Parts: sequence; structure tokens; C-alpha cells
Amino acid sequence: MVPATQDALNEPEISEAPSDSTGPGVPKPSGKVRWIVCGLLFFAVVLSYIDRLVIAVLKPELATQYDWSETGYADLTFYFSLAYGLSYVLAGRVMDRVGARVGYALAVTIWTIGHVLHIAFTSTAGMIWARIPLAIGEAATFPAALAATNEWFPRRERALAIGIFNAGSNVGAIVTPLLVPLIAAAFGWRWAFIASGALTVIWVIAWLAFYRSPDRHPRVSREELEYIRSEPQPHAEPASFRALLKLRQTWAYMAGRFLIDPVWWVFLFWLPDFFNKQFGLTMLEFGPPLVAIYLMADGGSILGGLISSKLLGRGRSVNGSRKIAYLCMALCTLPIAFAAYASSIWVAIALIGLACAGHQGFSANLFALPGDLFPRRMAGSVIGLGGLAGAVGSMLLAKYAGLILELVGSYEPIFLVAACAYLIALAVIHLILPRYSALTPEQIENIQ
Repeated sequence: MVPATQDALNEPEISEAPSDSTGPGVPKPSGKVRWIVCGLLFFAVVLSYIDRLVIAVLKPELATQYDWSETGYADLTFYFSLAYGLSYVLAGRVMDRVGARVGYALAVTIWTIGHVLHIAFTSTAGMIWARIPLAIGEAATFPAALAATNEWFPRRERALAIGIFNAGSNVGAIVTPLLVPLIAAAFGWRWAFIASGALTVIWVIAWLAFYRSPDRHPRVSREELEYIRSEPQPHAEPASFRALLKLRQTWAYMAGRFLIDPVWWVFLFWLPDFFNKQFGLTMLEFGPPLVAIYLMADGGSILGGLISSKLLGRGRSVNGSRKIAYLCMALCTLPIAFAAYASSIWVAIALIGLACAGHQGFSANLFALPGDLFPRRMAGSVIGLGGLAGAVGSMLLAKYAGLILELVGSYEPIFLVAACAYLIALAVIHLILPRYSALTPEQIENIQ
């Protein structure tokens, strides 16, 4: 049962943002350092999705070459999700304590080791041992990115910044089917892991060289720093998980992640297989369909953040702005229920691409929830709990997808789940949290 702590605390709803600034007398700054930070976050997400999707692009080829089963491949996704979810909780806590700079660099190093380790195995059972360190490192991707976003962006820009770096997942999904088959065909499949792993080393160097907190960054102007700090947040120590689990805000975020994350994992890990089975595409032919789908998803990611940011700029409350964006994006996912019946490949691409756009726009606003409602040094722990909830849902749907494909051999039941998940998520979030209510450190301390 979801706790009713919010009502007892009687906290006020988040106030509306002025249309021309995020704080009284604070104009928009000329400095753009925060957007360079957003760019680095974007490229980190691109690389994380390239590294986790190499296996999906290679799957039809490796399944034939090494006699993989559908349930064996589902196990790869299952154990990746398990390690990812458990590590997500730890990653959120680490980001609260050590910050995004050190935490992100450490995480990327760990996932790179796991990614390159795939070259040592040929069976799904063996590759599970490589997927685990990959998952542990990649679990910090969004906690670190959200921690950096909460540090560098005021509330009215936060969903847009999240939408931009979240679009990196789609760019990664576009680049992977274009480059991986070419590398694998020219040099062998192992070089696909080695080449993509080398890119993350370059990113770590750039991250450590550039990233600092706003008040310590040498390139931040006084005006930009005032703009970033125009919504001051009091100092707060990380709260205990026990305290956070007594809050409706935490459960709303966890429920949303539990319901929508599994659908995105299905898109990522099974779309190449869908096009192979449904339309006979080979590894070298996946590129154009997946590029089209994830370009649409990119647009949805930015549009979802832009919708709520524009509504906030026009004076709407955070509660109304986020939920209107949720609804718009959830409606985009409904047509995917008919994707498995599509008369042509491009009809299927359009339906799946629209659903991916809906997911990304929905998630851009859901990822903003911890920063909207929790003190900055507590949001990472909430993000971690949400990641765990999402991973549990992903594990369940992975097993479901593997069994459906093994026994039925059809994607219809899987796409039906995807079509319904987002409206259900919106309804559940609204039932748990009818109003977005920001918490203070003192309120959380009172329930610990």
C-alpha cells in the first residue's frame, strides 16, 4: 500500500515559474556553459546505448553461428536488467555522496571493461558474465546525468535539458546498426565491441577535463551562475531509503519507471529480431528502418521536454505541465498495437517510431520528477529506487517476451503491452500523486 505521508506533511504545491526568468529579477544569461555540460551528457548517453545495443544488432548473426535460443537471449536481457536495477540503487546513492564528476567517470570505466569483455565468449551463458559489469557501470548513466542536470539547470529548463541528453539514447540506437554491421563484416564481430569501447575512453578524458560544479567552473559567468542558482535549494544530506519509501512522491516515480522502462528495453533488444522475422532483413539491412525509428524517437524526446518547459514558461504549474506532456506522449504509443499486422515494413516503422517518440517524451518528464520534488542531495537516491523498479519490470517483460517468441513466435502480444503501458502509467502516477508537492529537508527528516 502506498503511504499517505504527503497528506500528513501538508506541503504546498510547487509554485509557478515566471515567464521570463526562474527567479525574481534574474534575466536569462548570456553564458552557455550549462549547455556544453548538456552536450557531454548527451554523448555519454549515446555511447552507453551503443555499447548495450551491439549485442542486439549482432544477435541474428550470432544466434545462427552459435545456435542461440530465444530464451537464452532473453536471459541475457534478464540478467542485464537484474544487475542494472540493483546497481541503479547504489549509483543513485553514490551520486548523492560523491557527485557526478567522479561518479560518472568511474561508472564509464566499469562499463567499458564489461563491454570489451564480451569478446571472450560465444554462448549466451558466457556473455552473461560480460553483461553484468556492463550493467553495473551503465546503471549510473542516468543518475549521474540527472544529478548534473539538477546541479546545472533551473527547474524551467530541466525537462528540456533532460529531453536533449535523453535523445542520445536514440542517436546511439541509430549509430549502432549503421556502424556495427560494417565493422563486423570487415573485421569480425569482436572488433565491434573493441572499437565502440575505445570511444568511451575518449569521453572519460573529456569529462574529467571539463566538468566542475557551476560555482567552481572557470568558464561560468556571474550572470549564468545567478541564473542557475535562481531557484536555491537548501543543503540536505541523503535520506535513508526507509524514509524515502514512506513518501508518495517516491512511489509515483517508481511506479512510472516500473511500467514504462520494460517497453523501452523491448524496443532496444528485440527490434532487429522483429525485422528479421517479420520482413526477412539481414544484419546489413537493419540500418535504415532503425535510423528512421530512432530519429522519430529523438524528436519525441525533445518535444516531450519542450511541451512541459513551454507550459511552465507560460505560468502553468509543474503538476499541470508535466501531466499534460505525459498525456500527449502516451497517446503516441497506442498505434503500436497494430505494428505486427502492418502491410509493409514502412508502415511498421511509422507505428513503432511513433511509439518510441512517445516513450522518450514521456520519460523526459518522468526523469524530471525527482529534481522537481526532492532536495538536490536526495534526488539521486530516489532515481536509484526508480531504476530498480524499472529493472524489475524489465526482467518480467524480458521473460514474457522470450516465452511468447519461443512458444507463439509472434510479436502481437508484446506490442499490445507496449501500447497500453503509458496511459496506465499516467493513471497510476496521478492516483498516487494528484498534485506535485515539493519536499523540504526538514519534512523528510521528520519522518526518518
